[in-house]
Amino acid sequence: MKKNTVFKGIATALITPLDETGINYEQFGKLIDWQIIEGIDALVICGTTGEASTLTDAEHRAAITFAVQHAEGRVPIIAGTGSNDTEYVHDLTRCACDAGADAMLVVTPYYNKATQKGLIKMFTQIADKSTKPIILYNVPSRTGINIEPATYEVLAEHENIVGIKEANGNISKIVETMARVHGKLDLYSGNDDQLVPLMALGGVGGISVLSNIMPAQTREICTRFFNGDIAGSAEQQYKLYTLIDALFCEVNPIPVKAAMAAMGFCKDYLRSPLTTMEDANREKLVSLMRAHGLNV
Repeated sequence: MKKNTVFKGIATALITPLDETGINYEQFGKLIDWQIIEGIDALVICGTTGEASTLTDAEHRAAITFAVQHAEGRVPIIAGTGSNDTEYVHDLTRCACDAGADAMLVVTPYYNKATQKGLIKMFTQIADKSTKPIILYNVPSRTGINIEPATYEVLAEHENIVGIKEANGNISKIVETMARVHGKLDLYSGNDDQLVPLMALGGVGGISVLSNIMPAQTREICTRFFNGDIAGSAEQQYKLYTLIDALFCEVNPIPVKAAMAAMGFCKDYLRSPLTTMEDANREKLVSLMRAHGLNV
């Protein structure tokens, strides 16, 4: 079964520029333009890094619509439409499809969770109703639930489910998953520090936090790998490791929002319960950014 690939390379899990009045669309547009100029392969709107959990419903829909319209087809726009309420996912997915998003990123249900049977039912229902491809998002550290390899194998048979953003961190489980679904689902790394290992298992790229601040350099990891320069790809991964680590020293998106603010892309503003970065961690992050040649 051959399915269409939504993107190959790096998609930035884009921040949402916020201030006291809401989404700053002027900054949002400039950020989208800069990412595209830097050569990014796709953009994820209203994901975890985009603070979807504290956006209002109206803001969530408006952000997706704005990104689609502003990108004007220059790169695929992947809309985060996941929720722990299946009916709400249907509604938000319908909105994103109507707005012209190229694909949906749908996370596993959090808090209420589900059995593996429940995951199969939920994702199948969503894929049945969506007019655009679905990328499954597995991040058990946030949701408290893991998509098992056998569950992926069942879901891979659905023509509208095309990919996995895998952030479970368990390489052995990912090996089993790819043994079951290789050729049926595209694998994307959901962890910046595992980009090369997952490409070695057949992955086609990643959905990245790091690429908010370094889109070209993050994409270079993939470019080198796909061009056969595996050692060079790994060397780039090693080079960026300390910076990646700093971007996750506090819960995402706190550090990357601080980093983007330091670069002048947005205000360092997050909605409660998130708070701005601790001073000591901020100093370390900014120091590393400067060491990597960023103008902060």
